[in-house]
Amino acid sequence: MTSMLSGAEQQGESRRKIARALVAGACLVALGGCSLFSKENKHPPAELKPVSATLSVRQAWKADVGKSGPYALKPAAAGSNVYVSANNGNIMALDGATGRTLWKAKTDVDITTGPGSDGSVTAVAGEKGAVYAFDTSGKQIWKKQVNGEVLSAPLVGNGLVVVRTTDTRVLALDAQTGERRWIYQRSQTPLNLRAALGMVFAGDGIVMGFPGGKLGVLTPGNGVLRWESAVSYPKGVSEIERLNDVTGQPMVSGRQVCATTFQGRIACLELANGQPQWGKDFSSPTGPAQDDIAIYASDEQSVVFAFDRQNGNERWKNNELRYRRLGAPLVLGRSVVMGDFEGYVHFLSRDDGTVLARMKTDGSAISAAPVVAGQTLVVQTRDGDVYGYVPD
Repeated sequence: MTSMLSGAEQQGESRRKIARALVAGACLVALGGCSLFSKENKHPPAELKPVSATLSVRQAWKADVGKSGPYALKPAAAGSNVYVSANNGNIMALDGATGRTLWKAKTDVDITTGPGSDGSVTAVAGEKGAVYAFDTSGKQIWKKQVNGEVLSAPLVGNGLVVVRTTDTRVLALDAQTGERRWIYQRSQTPLNLRAALGMVFAGDGIVMGFPGGKLGVLTPGNGVLRWESAVSYPKGVSEIERLNDVTGQPMVSGRQVCATTFQGRIACLELANGQPQWGKDFSSPTGPAQDDIAIYASDEQSVVFAFDRQNGNERWKNNELRYRRLGAPLVLGRSVVMGDFEGYVHFLSRDDGTVLARMKTDGSAISAAPVVAGQTLVVQTRDGDVYGYVPD
């Protein structure tokens, strides 16, 4: 039966569709989906200052997997190997030390996510919710449809391939057969970020962020929600103003989990029960990185901050990279590493935020977080070049 809407209802639905379109465009810009820095932009990117390198970094190798298209495709590391994907369907496993291709596969649809891997099974997702799994030789072992758009890399481990769709469903598939083990369904919010949102195994739980500024833990065995807690709360009047989804991947260290939200806060909570430890107003489009002392994140203006893990006090900030559309950060050795929209890789001191070193890639954006495979830092650009760096 066709549903009939009144004039007011039709106008309301039209406004909601327009708002969704505006937010989708705005969030793709904020999260690295297209170029933000046109000549007309009132916030041009900061010019890079010369660096007196105090950290030695050498390029160990370079490989080409293919362009990312409109997606932020993050590499995955398992042991000393790294796994990368491209929008055209390419998937590759590389030796982290040498960049040598271990295997290469190709899907029959365009890929929309970076890979997830535990070293035994590697999974990616593509258009219309197609999920693929490959074995250690690159042979496809199964393909399943989850009937929804997937932008977040599958989480692989504990015998599962966990997939989340943009309509707020989380599905666990058997890693060997692809059969569905369980599904967790949330009620949809009026608007949510159309972006890759990370998940992580922590102890006997799966930690992930949800729309509306919520963080939660699911039980791997059955998908039951163990706890849910607010990182931030919606503010403002319009749906766009109230958008404050958790961004990037939650960071887990010991008994603590920390996360950032868009138009919301940065906060740390108790991993066991979600009890808040501290939080402060902050807005990050890419998510945090964390070590034993601090949590690091860049805001919407690409100002980089370090906050004390125990109380949230600001330890330092660096505004030399303002408006350079920084990608998600990674803690490595004595530095915090992140790429920018021109393909530069910046190494900032964990102690005071000063720039220790800088590397130049192919000139295209680095929006996904780097990863570490063995002793090698691996970075993937939008144009599909994959670089292996070895810092001292």
